[in-house]
Formats: sequence, C-alpha cells, structure tokens
Amino acid sequence: MDKIIEYMLAEDEGFGDITSNSVVDESLEVNAYIISKDEGILAGMNIAKDIFTNYGVHVDFWLKDGCEIHKKDLLMSVKGNARTILLLERTVLNLIMRMSGVATASSEFVKLVGGKVKIAGTRKTSPAISKFDKYALQIGGADTHRFSLDDMVLIKDNHIATCASPLDALKKAQSNVSFSKKIEIEVETLNDAVECVRQKADIVMLDNMSSDEVAEVILELEKQNIRENSLIEVSGGINQENILEYVDLGVDIISIGALTHNVRSLDFSLKLD
Repeated sequence: MDKIIEYMLAEDEGFGDITSNSVVDESLEVNAYIISKDEGILAGMNIAKDIFTNYGVHVDFWLKDGCEIHKKDLLMSVKGNARTILLLERTVLNLIMRMSGVATASSEFVKLVGGKVKIAGTRKTSPAISKFDKYALQIGGADTHRFSLDDMVLIKDNHIATCASPLDALKKAQSNVSFSKKIEIEVETLNDAVECVRQKADIVMLDNMSSDEVAEVILELEKQNIRENSLIEVSGGINQENILEYVDLGVDIISIGALTHNVRSLDFSLKLD
C-alpha cells in the first residue's frame, strides 16, 4: 500500500506543483480541515493520517473510521507547510472519498440483510487499489472475500472450461491443493451444484441463478441430506432491489461485485483556514 501511495503522489505531482510553487510562499504554515459534503460511513482516515504525517504535517482526527457522517461534518484538521498540504490534498481526498463510498455501500447491504447472511465483496476492483477497497469493505461490515489469487482456490467458468466438468475440476483441485486452503467452485446448474456439494467442496457458488433456482438447489441439498457439506454462496446480478429475495433461502454468503466496481465516492473537501 505504501508503494501504491508513493506512486499516486508522484503521478499527481508530475515535475512539480507549479501552481502552489508560483503562488504560495515557500515557508508559509497553515491550518486546514477536511469536511464532508455527503452522508455515509467514513473510511480511510488512518491512511490519510499516515500520508500527511510522513510529510511532516500534523493531524487531528475529529471522526474515525466506521463513523456515520453527515454533510458539513468536520473529519480532520491538519497543520503544516501550505505547499505540502496542497501537494497531498487530491491524493488524500481521492482515497478517503472512494473508501468511504465502498464502506457506505457495504454498510447499506449489511443493514438490509440484518445479519441473516454474510455480505462479501469480490476482486472486481480498480487496478492497484484493491487493498484499499478491501479495507473499506471491512469498515462497512462486509467480508473481503479473497484479497488475491493465493488466498484460496476459486474455480470459475474459465478454469472449468479446461476440464471435463465442474466435478472434474473440483476433484483435481482437491487432489493437488494443500488441506490448508479452502476450495470454492462456481456452478450454474442444479446438477453441478448437487455433485459439488456431494463431493464436499468447501464453498459452492451459485452463479447468476434466480432466487427460484437457488431455492430449488437448497431444497434438493436438504432432500439428499448433504446441505451441511458445503457453504453456499450466491453471486451475480444481486442488488438492493432484489437481495431480500435471496436472504431467507438458506444461503450462507452473498457476494456483490458492485460494492467495489460500481461504487459512488462520497464528496469531501479540504479547506485552508
């Protein structure tokens, strides 16, 4: 994360902040503050503090990660060299606005399901900032799912395309992977779901199934007395309008890519005093 932040700052600065360097006195010390122009869940304040303090800017928190925020709330005060604060401003704001947007969306889904199922993110994030997105998911009360490809085995359609069937792919993974790694497989049909649960995949993901199709799968697993063999995850096309159709079906996890790939950043502003 430190290397990514370093790159973000270098990218924004280019060959130098010619505006601040031509207008702002080099030795000027100022107070500044970050305020919210939006409502939601706050995230990324510790990261913002690290960026500022690494450049010699003093930071005071007024609100912390996980707080519910409203318009005109004072989030953070900073004190230091004016040119330095202006150099860091946009990178800091971009990060905490996006992270707060992810945390807010996560919190909204978590509240909707009322603890009946686990809400999880996915790896559908913007390049290079996935770790910031994952941290924001946690702040919003959601599960991170995989951080990276080495976290667990997740057999998807393109993996299955190289094998005879989903069951064949699952058996290969079970024979080749250490006991220390969980194995999840994505399925699209009732028959494949039953076969993979019977084979005791750790997690079976029902991909792009309607709520009626998911209900049929759960009923069949219960009929065959194998429901407890695997965790059942549903994913694909689930949003705030239809999520409650899935909540009471008996699934364990609902993963939602839109929490990170289609999120609205909150609106914050930094003002010099």
